[in-house]
Amino acid sequence: MKTVKIKSYAKINLTLLIDGIENGYHLLDSLVASIDLYDYLVIKKKKGDLSAVTMKGMGSESIPPEKNNALKAAEAFSKRFQTQGADITVYKNIPIGAGLGGSSADVVGVLNGMAKLYKVTDRAALKALADELGSDTGYMLDGGFARIRGRGELVERLPIKTKLHFLLLCPSFSVSAGDCYRKYDELPHTLALRPDFTGECIRALQREDKNELGRYLTNDLYPPAIALNADVEKTYCEAASFSPLGTVMTGSGSGVIAFFETKELCDWAKSRYRGKCRAYTVSTVIPDYVGQGKSVWKNPYALTDEENELLQREE
Repeated sequence: MKTVKIKSYAKINLTLLIDGIENGYHLLDSLVASIDLYDYLVIKKKKGDLSAVTMKGMGSESIPPEKNNALKAAEAFSKRFQTQGADITVYKNIPIGAGLGGSSADVVGVLNGMAKLYKVTDRAALKALADELGSDTGYMLDGGFARIRGRGELVERLPIKTKLHFLLLCPSFSVSAGDCYRKYDELPHTLALRPDFTGECIRALQREDKNELGRYLTNDLYPPAIALNADVEKTYCEAASFSPLGTVMTGSGSGVIAFFETKELCDWAKSRYRGKCRAYTVSTVIPDYVGQGKSVWKNPYALTDEENELLQREE
């Protein structure tokens, strides 16, 4: 095998709670899930232990090599597992700076792709490397539903197969995660006597009670995010205006998800959205990174069925 093609999925935070600070790091308690929005990576064997990464789409072409986490992941993989390098092309489809884990998705795409390319099967060692490369990369290495704690390295996989559907709004601006956490520390808040939002969401999922799930969606970083950029609140209000079961910001922003009972209701909301954000209809997905290649990749730059239909009408 000389080439691996792999999809690496975005994640959403259904809850994001901050349970304190330890050694200068915020301790998280978050219910996360993978969604069917992904970056596509083509990874080819390369002689020598150096790797090269080419970025395409979503403005990623301007990311300098020294700040490219996909390249850092490839170099770290070769060093850890004593393999040759790789030529990697990343086709970005996950909006940057939207709280969707787009950079981490590229890291785990590289790790999973190179593991398949070089037949590395030690998932525990791969998880340890992923944890070193980012706070949520250990979770995203396998994805799916999970409760993550600590700095993100404590991952409790949840055997939940219920498919959830969302309207996702991604503004053109981003919110710096570092600035968001610093602003959180400046704002008044209390950790005492509040519901176990993450636990309640998990129990609602286990009962398949979508109304109850919608009630407990929450994000402790939302107040600092709107303090840093008032347009985050505007995006939140736009998403909530369609009367979903629940609305929440994902990650440190700026993306916002509105949770609906069905995909059809998500499509309805998206068709009526008139704001300036990128709008997506997304659903939860259980990735199969270990057995890649079972599903057919659809080019993220290809025209949609709706666009093709409009083109045909014009002709």
